[in-house]
Amino acid sequence: MKYLLAAIAGIWMADGLALLVAPRQVIARVREVLALSSAMLRWEGVAVCLGIILLLGSGGLHYRLLWTVTGVAMVIKGLFLAVGPQRWRTGVLEWCLQREAVDYRFWGLGLCTLAILLLNALGWLGAQ
Repeated sequence: MKYLLAAIAGIWMADGLALLVAPRQVIARVREVLALSSAMLRWEGVAVCLGIILLLGSGGLHYRLLWTVTGVAMVIKGLFLAVGPQRWRTGVLEWCLQREAVDYRFWGLGLCTLAILLLNALGWLGAQ
Protein backbone atom coordinates (compact mmCIF):
# COMPACT_ATOMS: atom_id res chain seq x y z
CA MET A 1 0.00 0.00 0.00
CA LYS A 2 2.91 2.34 0.73
CA TYR A 3 4.06 2.03 -2.87
CA LEU A 4 0.62 3.00 -4.17
CA LEU A 5 0.59 6.03 -1.91
CA ALA A 6 4.11 6.92 -3.07
CA ALA A 7 2.88 6.62 -6.67
CA ILE A 8 0.09 9.09 -5.87
CA ALA A 9 2.73 11.43 -4.43
CA GLY A 10 4.75 11.02 -7.62
CA ILE A 11 1.76 11.94 -9.77
CA TRP A 12 1.10 14.99 -7.61
CA MET A 13 4.75 16.03 -7.83
CA ALA A 14 4.90 15.61 -11.61
CA ASP A 15 1.67 17.55 -12.14
CA GLY A 16 2.70 20.22 -9.66
CA LEU A 17 6.12 20.76 -11.21
CA ALA A 18 4.60 20.96 -14.70
CA LEU A 19 2.16 23.62 -13.49
CA LEU A 20 4.95 25.54 -11.76
CA VAL A 21 7.32 25.49 -14.71
CA ALA A 22 5.02 25.80 -17.72
CA PRO A 23 1.40 26.45 -16.70
CA ARG A 24 0.28 27.93 -20.01
CA GLN A 25 1.66 25.04 -22.03
CA VAL A 26 0.07 22.46 -19.72
CA ILE A 27 -3.33 24.13 -19.86
CA ALA A 28 -3.06 24.60 -23.64
CA ARG A 29 -2.43 20.88 -23.98
CA VAL A 30 -5.42 20.06 -21.73
CA ARG A 31 -7.61 22.34 -23.87
CA GLU A 32 -6.43 20.56 -27.03
CA VAL A 33 -7.19 17.13 -25.58
CA LEU A 34 -10.64 18.20 -24.40
CA ALA A 35 -11.40 19.79 -27.79
CA LEU A 36 -10.45 16.61 -29.63
CA SER A 37 -12.23 14.21 -27.33
CA SER A 38 -14.07 14.37 -24.09
CA ALA A 39 -12.98 10.77 -23.51
CA MET A 40 -10.29 12.19 -21.24
CA LEU A 41 -13.01 12.54 -18.66
CA ARG A 42 -13.12 8.75 -18.42
CA TRP A 43 -9.79 9.07 -16.65
CA GLU A 44 -11.69 10.59 -13.77
CA GLY A 45 -12.48 7.03 -12.75
CA VAL A 46 -8.78 6.73 -12.00
CA ALA A 47 -9.05 9.79 -9.73
CA VAL A 48 -11.89 8.09 -7.87
CA CYS A 49 -9.84 4.91 -7.42
CA LEU A 50 -6.77 6.82 -6.27
CA GLY A 51 -8.91 8.82 -3.83
CA ILE A 52 -10.26 5.59 -2.36
CA ILE A 53 -6.72 4.19 -2.11
CA LEU A 54 -5.66 7.36 -0.31
CA LEU A 55 -8.59 7.08 2.09
CA LEU A 56 -8.00 3.40 2.83
CA GLY A 57 -4.21 3.43 2.83
CA SER A 58 -3.55 6.51 4.90
CA GLY A 59 -4.73 5.06 8.20
CA GLY A 60 -2.03 5.51 10.80
CA LEU A 61 -0.09 8.08 8.79
CA HIS A 62 0.73 11.55 10.00
CA TYR A 63 -1.62 14.29 8.78
CA ARG A 64 -4.54 11.82 8.74
CA LEU A 65 -7.17 14.56 8.45
CA LEU A 66 -5.38 16.03 5.43
CA TRP A 67 -5.42 12.66 3.63
CA THR A 68 -9.07 12.13 4.47
CA VAL A 69 -10.09 15.53 3.12
CA THR A 70 -7.89 15.12 0.04
CA GLY A 71 -9.17 11.60 -0.67
CA VAL A 72 -12.80 12.68 -0.33
CA ALA A 73 -12.13 15.67 -2.61
CA MET A 74 -10.55 13.37 -5.21
CA VAL A 75 -13.54 11.03 -5.14
CA ILE A 76 -16.08 13.87 -5.35
CA LYS A 77 -14.21 15.59 -8.19
CA GLY A 78 -13.83 12.34 -10.10
CA LEU A 79 -17.49 11.41 -9.70
CA PHE A 80 -18.63 14.90 -10.69
CA LEU A 81 -16.52 14.95 -13.85
CA ALA A 82 -17.42 11.36 -14.73
CA VAL A 83 -21.19 11.37 -14.18
CA GLY A 84 -22.20 14.96 -13.43
CA PRO A 85 -24.58 16.92 -15.66
CA GLN A 86 -22.87 17.90 -18.92
CA ARG A 87 -23.85 21.57 -18.57
CA TRP A 88 -22.29 21.80 -15.11
CA ARG A 89 -19.15 19.92 -16.14
CA THR A 90 -18.67 22.20 -19.13
CA GLY A 91 -19.08 25.31 -17.00
CA VAL A 92 -16.65 24.10 -14.35
CA LEU A 93 -14.05 23.03 -16.92
CA GLU A 94 -14.31 26.35 -18.77
CA TRP A 95 -13.88 28.25 -15.53
CA CYS A 96 -10.87 26.11 -14.53
CA LEU A 97 -9.20 26.46 -17.93
CA GLN A 98 -9.54 30.25 -18.09
CA ARG A 99 -7.49 31.13 -15.02
CA GLU A 100 -4.38 33.28 -15.01
CA ALA A 101 -0.99 31.52 -15.09
CA VAL A 102 -0.32 32.49 -11.48
CA ASP A 103 -3.44 30.59 -10.38
CA TYR A 104 -2.08 27.41 -11.96
CA ARG A 105 1.26 27.99 -10.27
CA PHE A 106 -0.48 28.11 -6.90
CA TRP A 107 -2.21 24.81 -7.72
CA GLY A 108 1.18 23.41 -8.73
CA LEU A 109 2.70 24.56 -5.45
CA GLY A 110 -0.16 22.91 -3.57
CA LEU A 111 0.30 19.62 -5.42
CA CYS A 112 4.05 19.64 -4.73
CA THR A 113 3.35 20.33 -1.07
CA LEU A 114 0.89 17.44 -0.87
CA ALA A 115 3.45 15.15 -2.51
CA ILE A 116 6.19 16.10 -0.06
CA LEU A 117 3.88 15.76 2.94
CA LEU A 118 2.70 12.33 1.79
CA LEU A 119 6.27 11.12 1.25
CA ASN A 120 7.16 12.50 4.69
CA ALA A 121 4.17 10.75 6.27
CA LEU A 122 5.25 7.50 4.61
CA GLY A 123 8.72 7.91 6.14
CA TRP A 124 10.48 8.38 2.81
CA LEU A 125 11.53 12.00 3.48
CA GLY A 126 12.85 13.45 6.71
CA ALA A 127 13.45 11.81 10.05
CA GLN A 128 10.60 9.94 11.64
